[in-house]
Amino acid sequence: MSRVKFLWSSEEISNRAEEYWGQAMDIACRTTLARVKKCCQIMGRGEDSLTAAQILYPLMQCTDVFFLKADICQLGVDQRKVNMLARDYCDAAGRKLKPVILSHHMLYGLKKGQAKMSKSDPDSAIFMEDAAEDVARKIQNAYCPSEPEDVASSGEGMSLIEDELKNPCLDYVRYVLFSREGFSLTAGGRVFDTFQELKEAFVSGELSEAQLKESLTSEVNALLEPVRKHFEEDPVAKDLLAKVTEWRRETLTPTSTLVHLKLNLQTAGPRFVVFAPLPNELVRMADVFEVLEQLRQAKEGQQIVLWLKDWSARCLGCAGGSVDCVQGYYELLLHGLRTIDPDLMSRVEVCWQGKAILSGPSDYWTSVINAGRQCSLEAIRGSLPEGENFDGASQVVAAIMHLADSLALVGGNESETVFSSSSSSKNLQKLAVEHLARCGMQAPNLRCSELSPLRLRAAGEGLEIDNQILLTDKDMDLNRKVKKAFCEPGNAEFCPPINWVEALLPSQGEFVVARKEESGGDLRYSEIEALTKDFASEELHPGDLKPSLAVFLKSAMAPVQAGLKESKDLKKAEQKLAQYIKKSRKKK
Repeated sequence: MSRVKFLWSSEEISNRAEEYWGQAMDIACRTTLARVKKCCQIMGRGEDSLTAAQILYPLMQCTDVFFLKADICQLGVDQRKVNMLARDYCDAAGRKLKPVILSHHMLYGLKKGQAKMSKSDPDSAIFMEDAAEDVARKIQNAYCPSEPEDVASSGEGMSLIEDELKNPCLDYVRYVLFSREGFSLTAGGRVFDTFQELKEAFVSGELSEAQLKESLTSEVNALLEPVRKHFEEDPVAKDLLAKVTEWRRETLTPTSTLVHLKLNLQTAGPRFVVFAPLPNELVRMADVFEVLEQLRQAKEGQQIVLWLKDWSARCLGCAGGSVDCVQGYYELLLHGLRTIDPDLMSRVEVCWQGKAILSGPSDYWTSVINAGRQCSLEAIRGSLPEGENFDGASQVVAAIMHLADSLALVGGNESETVFSSSSSSKNLQKLAVEHLARCGMQAPNLRCSELSPLRLRAAGEGLEIDNQILLTDKDMDLNRKVKKAFCEPGNAEFCPPINWVEALLPSQGEFVVARKEESGGDLRYSEIEALTKDFASEELHPGDLKPSLAVFLKSAMAPVQAGLKESKDLKKAEQKLAQYIKKSRKKK
């Protein structure tokens, strides 16, 4: 043991949190939920009774392999499936060198039909702190057949060798006693130098069950005696054992401490939190205006927080899961927000999820795990947007990360909190409210954006890039896209140009429709209702509305375009997204 280095996972992970959790999220992103469920054997749970935390556990154990740069993974055969998950991940991630898996035998439980020891049954195994009389009692009562019996096993795939007897006493003799080099066992007046000799003598009847158990008891107690002395004579070890023994009492009432990330926000008081949309490769002006609309709902005196879920986006594979692309999307989004409504954004505190997590990674991920323990997979399924398939491990991780985010944003704030997000996230926000209630926290008020979808044509019609106004569009792009926009005379119920005017009015103040004098002259609108009424009555014609909208858009986006030209960082962000789009289209 002098050659063994002990590492505490909590310390290692906290010291290199970005590296560890970045790897974990990449594994989750590349792994299906069905694949992770196959690893449930390591927790002794069936697939139907898993919690979200039990999905996170195999992902973390898989992460350990790469975090430790392990060439060889030595674990029990019960954890073979999670080790194979690490090898499968190498295929998905294009990693050439895979870890070698070395699986070890699992000792049988001492009772009949137990393929391995059971944590819930103290008599199924011998413990390091067992007294001599405990060892004697357990071995005396142990299942010990000398010929094969038809026994239903409590586990499957736990044995590395064919064993018809499934005798736990012989198992202990072979893997505990004879595992030592040069060992020989005296039993029934004979000395056995190999396990095979002893087994043959027992099966043939030359060695009785009582003789086998007597020798096994004596040898195991001899092994444990130095351990017992250590816990009796060392004061620190003695105190530790007392604590563990007390903790194991069935009558002990569990205690819990609410752990959550402490956010370093500038001000206290009523809080209005807006969750920014998850990124994609296109920075749509629709996203900019939707976020602005939500931010404008904050009341006087409320602290406004804009939460950017950059780590959740990486976990879900948004914009290819690229750190650069995710960051680039949010930087461009912020540029659009700050340019179009600088007064409003001067009151907004922007929080990057990743930076917040790294300020207290241990507390954050502890709260994620705690949330996962209390959250069933069925609850996660119900939190997804309607129509979204539930098939990725990353969906589970991202959902419980949101619960930890919510706890951090509400925790420590005694005043009212409001959560605002897009309507597609309403189910996830409801899950957060349920979790906060379980934690004894004041539930936030929920507000979902009901802004009309900002498109240029009906959903699914034409290419998405031509159906949206992008933050990076140039004047020629705006002219081309608006010209092709759907705009049926008199149809005010579905008129994308009207929706765009509505989104632009709060920041631009007035919309001017340029018309010739013989057509009635210019029209000026400061309220969307008046414009909608004129269009429905056909007082306002699409031939006048669309060119005026193009001018309106170009005016609103001129400062945005200027900022993109002046900032090297924004140019880099734009280039990163453009490269990703080009690469993803080549793959398709």
